[in-house]
Amino acid sequence: MHLTFLQSNLYWENPTANRAMMEEQLFTLPEPTDLIVLPEMFTTGFTMNAAGVAEPMNLTTLKWLRQMAAQTNAVVTGSYVVQEGGNYYNRLIWMQPDGQFDTYDKRHLFRMAGEEKVFTAGTKRLVKHWRGWNICPLICYDLRFPVWSRNRPAKSRADEAAPLDYDLLLYVANWPTPRRNAWNTLLQARAIENLSYVVGVNRVGQDGNGHLYSGDSAVIDFKGEVLFRQTDQETVYQTTLSLDELRDFRNQFPAYNDADAFSIDESSI
Repeated sequence: MHLTFLQSNLYWENPTANRAMMEEQLFTLPEPTDLIVLPEMFTTGFTMNAAGVAEPMNLTTLKWLRQMAAQTNAVVTGSYVVQEGGNYYNRLIWMQPDGQFDTYDKRHLFRMAGEEKVFTAGTKRLVKHWRGWNICPLICYDLRFPVWSRNRPAKSRADEAAPLDYDLLLYVANWPTPRRNAWNTLLQARAIENLSYVVGVNRVGQDGNGHLYSGDSAVIDFKGEVLFRQTDQETVYQTTLSLDELRDFRNQFPAYNDADAFSIDESSI
């Protein structure tokens, strides 16, 4: 899997400027890629001004994502503020090069910022199959909740090469500097407990509320080893992940066979 992420200093509540900045970065990528990951609320920064910045589905940012995916021949994913059915969502879009897309609405809303008073929580996880990989994208505060992030046994255990739901766990975030230790620690924990690659993509800079962000976007392997981490500067990072190495490790250390059997009844959420 050829993966790219953008650790950006976002323009506050300025979708036009943020899309233009990222478009320029994506047009100058040095290498082809399969997957491009943008931060949480990549068009605005982490704002509770949903009424002022929200877009209906199938408007400017969705069309922009479709264009970026087609031109890079890669999935492009990140979240922004969407208004739908009278509600606001912190919604991640999974946009494929052919224009087909899926969505994931942030499940765990950050009450310390009053996010749950403005946005509607999601009820279902998203796991996508892409170029041989199974990938689960989540959003920021979801990182603190291991049950929601848990790598569950695949519905069909007939394929021994893919015994679990996903091979790569993504977190897109606006995670501020004062809690960076939790970010760094929990990313490694999620990789270890789920026998999965984990990629966390955060922003840098200062937002319109004065909150500072150190980035610390990272790529972590299935043993919890940090393969890359970047702090305090804008970064366009590209790397290659090995599915063969992941499968070899799972075969040698199949801890998932001893995991407690339970499931989340998502229909009741």
